[in-house]
Amino acid sequence: MKLLAVIALVLCTLSVKPLEMESAKILATFPFSGRSQYIFMETYLKALAAKGHQVTVINAFRNKATPNMRFIEAMKGHEFSDEMLGLLNEPFFWQQLKAMDYIVAKFTEITLEDDSVKQLLNSGETFDLVLAEMIQMEPLYAFAQHFNATLAGFSSFGTDNHVDGVMGNISPMSYNAIASSPRTNRMTFVERLSNVYETVVQEVYRHWIHLPAMEKMFKKYFPNSKKTMTAVLDSFSFILLGQHFSLSHPRPYLPNMIEVGGVHIFHNPKPLPEDIKQFIESSPEGVIYFSMGSNVKSKDLPQETRNTLLKTFAKLKQRVLWKFEIDELQGKPANVLIKKWYPQPDILAHPNVKVFITHGGLLSTTESVYFGKPVLQLPCIYDQHMNVKRAQRMGFGLGLDLNNLKQEELEKAIKTLLTDPSYAKASAVISELYWDQPEPALDRAIWWTEYVLRHKGAPHLRATSRDLTFIQLHSLDTLAGLFGVPLLVALILLKLSYKLLRGKSQKCPHADKLKNQ
Repeated sequence: MKLLAVIALVLCTLSVKPLEMESAKILATFPFSGRSQYIFMETYLKALAAKGHQVTVINAFRNKATPNMRFIEAMKGHEFSDEMLGLLNEPFFWQQLKAMDYIVAKFTEITLEDDSVKQLLNSGETFDLVLAEMIQMEPLYAFAQHFNATLAGFSSFGTDNHVDGVMGNISPMSYNAIASSPRTNRMTFVERLSNVYETVVQEVYRHWIHLPAMEKMFKKYFPNSKKTMTAVLDSFSFILLGQHFSLSHPRPYLPNMIEVGGVHIFHNPKPLPEDIKQFIESSPEGVIYFSMGSNVKSKDLPQETRNTLLKTFAKLKQRVLWKFEIDELQGKPANVLIKKWYPQPDILAHPNVKVFITHGGLLSTTESVYFGKPVLQLPCIYDQHMNVKRAQRMGFGLGLDLNNLKQEELEKAIKTLLTDPSYAKASAVISELYWDQPEPALDRAIWWTEYVLRHKGAPHLRATSRDLTFIQLHSLDTLAGLFGVPLLVALILLKLSYKLLRGKSQKCPHADKLKNQ
């Protein structure tokens, strides 16, 4: 009997075939004119295309032809990029929310008004999956229901209370700071108080100002939508998050919220262009790499700030690679090489690169940790301030105020990172933690994407919390039933007892005599 059981088990095992993945049609939207968000997803989208999926990308810049990929280039956003970035320096939180709201509304409308996008919307085409960026551009999420597709999200900065809310994830304010703050998961009482205040203000603004404005735009561009905007917001099947617990902190996630921090990085760096390779390898004291990313441009830095950087770099023994967006830089020292674009991950992979000076964006921070490089961060906007605090707390970086940059402080910070081994050591430790994963982030992102496609949106991953009201989710109704009803009964009994005792005292036979005495 045992032999028959073993044979039956073997035959059963042989009969189970892995689910085959048919080619899917995928649409990904990148409404912002900066390249950062697209860089986060580019490797992933190309990998999907390489597996035979048909990928359509809406973005705001020129693209190289790629097999199985079609690009819709909505370029008008570049006309407003500088104006948009200038709005992000508002000093007060409410004004910051208004500025961000104006920016997302502007880029959403620019995307929907683009002729090529309109042509796609009117094409009668269908898709299997729509990937949308999680930056509160709700009308763009309607592409999914318009094309009869499953809706999925991606977030290059990771998660926040908005992303958590969409997925029904629990996000305690006590140790999850809002993404635009300089706070980390280790907050003092005052910081936690600020975090609660700003979260409440953010939610008030979102529900009373942002969402009504987005709903008007939703109805304007999708008047025949089968779903309301609220229903569209509730239809996300999964989200790819550009973070990893080794870079941020452990926190709750639902199974359809996938950490893929570093998904954009190639595990095998490409060979460097010869001039860059020669510049790096012929520097006996090593090299410093400096880039402010794709949204903040070095050429637009105030002249005083540029002069501070140039004077500091001129005094260094190390050579400096500086991502600078124009061909000429007046006063450039001989030890500085400027280029409009650098293959950043390939440069950071080189052992002769000692320090990375960056704006502190999450992609750049991830790359610095991935390759074990200490960082000097000069934050400008949004999550960059939080990333600086994390780098300082974790010991692999320092931060300075770009708007008030002093040469003495800059020199001291660079010297500290170059000479104090603790920063390189901390970076190496975190790098080891990041690398210790069961599979590369890219493989994980591809697997989950195809899993959701195979299972028609994977509705079994949907959290029940998304179907509960605030009162039900936090058990306020059951707590009221558990403690409120007994308390109410006790109050009623107390009142009845009081009336009964009072009635008895009024019927006392000696009451009149006592009154006359």
